[in-house]
Amino acid sequence: MPSPTNTLTSAIDAATNAVHNPVLAAHEGLSWVEANRVHLIDAAATLALGLLLSTWIGRAASRAMERRNLDQPIRSLLVRVTRLLIFGLALIMALDNLGFKFTALIAGAGVVGVGVGFGMQSMVSNVVAGLTLIFTRPFRIGEYVEILGVRGVVTQINLMTTTLLRGDLSTLIIPNQKIIGEVLHNFGTSRQFELSIGVSYQADLTRAQAVALELTAANKRVLQQPAPSVSIGKLADSSVVINVNAWVKLDDFGPAQSEIYQAIVERFRQQQIDIPFPQREIRVLQHPASSQSESWR
Repeated sequence: MPSPTNTLTSAIDAATNAVHNPVLAAHEGLSWVEANRVHLIDAAATLALGLLLSTWIGRAASRAMERRNLDQPIRSLLVRVTRLLIFGLALIMALDNLGFKFTALIAGAGVVGVGVGFGMQSMVSNVVAGLTLIFTRPFRIGEYVEILGVRGVVTQINLMTTTLLRGDLSTLIIPNQKIIGEVLHNFGTSRQFELSIGVSYQADLTRAQAVALELTAANKRVLQQPAPSVSIGKLADSSVVINVNAWVKLDDFGPAQSEIYQAIVERFRQQQIDIPFPQREIRVLQHPASSQSESWR
């Protein structure tokens, strides 16, 4: 097996020759491949075996964690780490077959890593924040949240970013370091809505509220726990406003409101509960001087 020094020297010489004399470099490259054919085959076989093992063990680990009901972000993180460790071990063994030793490389990498670390502060902050989100679980995939003034359903939590799906089906990708330390509003997997229905001041308010509550509770999209409720919201200029509060699953938020509004309007019409429109009373006052001038005529 070639020594590490000879291997490194050969690599440097090959790189120099490739710049100044491509033909000679290609010839020397073929000669090196021929001389190290056995080691190259061993290295390729080691890498292929490592890739297969990392894929198989990763899938087996994912199934095992799924049976234990671990959250999807945690499963994804552990599977990735497992695959990287197995493939990294295979890569080290393959390079070892080719004569590379990692003692000097690790020492050099430590020096280079200090400089690289300053340029990757933002990336490292996102990774640390991502690990914090994954293990502390302030929200989970499928929950409706408000972060940094925007709302959406959490669809993905990665080491670097968190992805939200908004109501207009657009995707919002937030760096994880922006989330840590900010106020987070987690609505969970259900949302509350409030409907406002105006009835005339002459209407039977008790009957109107009972009808609104009955139709809301009868809607199949409305959750029974927490139970829906009705109340008098305010006394407006032309109507008494009845507020209807109910909770639904995230996907039913829009359709439920439309269905309940339609049902209430139709029932109010049947039972002659008036829904007034805004009205204004205008009085035209005659100016005294104008009426006196008209009398002189």
